Amino acid sequence: MIAKINFQNKRIAVDLSKPIDISIPLRAGSETVNAWYVDEMRIEPVRTEHFLGSVEEGGHVNFRDISFNPHGNGTHTECVGHIDKQVHSINETLNRTFFFGELITVEPEVWNHSGDWREIGDRIIQEEQLENVLINNPEALIIRTSPNSDDKCKLHYSNTNPPYLSHAAAEAIRNAGVKHLLIDLPSVDREKDGGQMLAHKAFWNFPNNPIKDATITELIYVPNEIEDGSYFLELQIAPFVNDASPSKPTLYSLL
Repeated sequence: MIAKINFQNKRIAVDLSKPIDISIPLRAGSETVNAWYVDEMRIEPVRTEHFLGSVEEGGHVNFRDISFNPHGNGTHTECVGHIDKQVHSINETLNRTFFFGELITVEPEVWNHSGDWREIGDRIIQEEQLENVLINNPEALIIRTSPNSDDKCKLHYSNTNPPYLSHAAAEAIRNAGVKHLLIDLPSVDREKDGGQMLAHKAFWNFPNNPIKDATITELIYVPNEIEDGSYFLELQIAPFVNDASPSKPTLYSLL
């Protein structure tokens, strides 16, 4: 279905018949993505003296408890409440769900300098790698890292020092007017950085003048067959009153 809509004072055509889901499904067990040393996601029937929440086991309905951590068990969208002692709810700060987005593919560069809190061998996305797309001032930036395979949907990232954004790159993204940053890594920051959270702080301009309506979405997965370029982004979350929520970012082609 081709929809012609007015969006941000523009008349655009969007192909709604072919949604491109770039989230990683939340699955119980070990055969799915995991990070930050959290337990595996659990989905278990409620079992009490008077009730059984499993049709397979003889209950009348399926009625399951779910235990997970949004930051470590799958695709999630977070707000500045992730790093602020003040409570900010993603359900309140994300008050729109549609955006113009730019998808880019970047191969993180190997860090080979000594005398820094980073370590030689770290893989980092640098500011200059983003210059060509940031000149267009995209509202949302979707970063796919290279190399890229569907193994990203089941990697266990804990204690692997995954790639991350440099502080300067995160600051450049903010200065370009990007409000919604999406990336296929467990964090925009280094796994072990002594609590500095430099990229998070740079993107949200924290603590000087926090940008409360900006979001970061981590642990997405964009298949290789999806071409770099401009898309219509739908960023859906569950209405958690929390700094982060599981999310389902979806791309639509612009015609």
